[in-house]
Amino acid sequence: MGVLPLQLAEGKSWQELGLTGEETYTVEGLDESLKPAGRLTVRATDASGSETAFEVTVRIDTPVELEYYWHGGILPAVLRRMNS
Repeated sequence: MGVLPLQLAEGKSWQELGLTGEETYTVEGLDESLKPAGRLTVRATDASGSETAFEVTVRIDTPVELEYYWHGGILPAVLRRMNS
């Protein structure tokens, strides 16, 4: 997999959610049903075990970008196509 760009809901911020960047993040719903501009749930767990869940929008906007993501980026996707 490649880097998954995610966007918080309109009007939400990491400060409002109380995130520091030191949490452990789990992205739920990351499977074959993922669609461009889909919605996912992220769960952030801090060192004390406290959990914050929030909705995000996947900023993969086209089916081609989604294919690149599943292949780990543009270069691996292109190389796989050339070899098949």
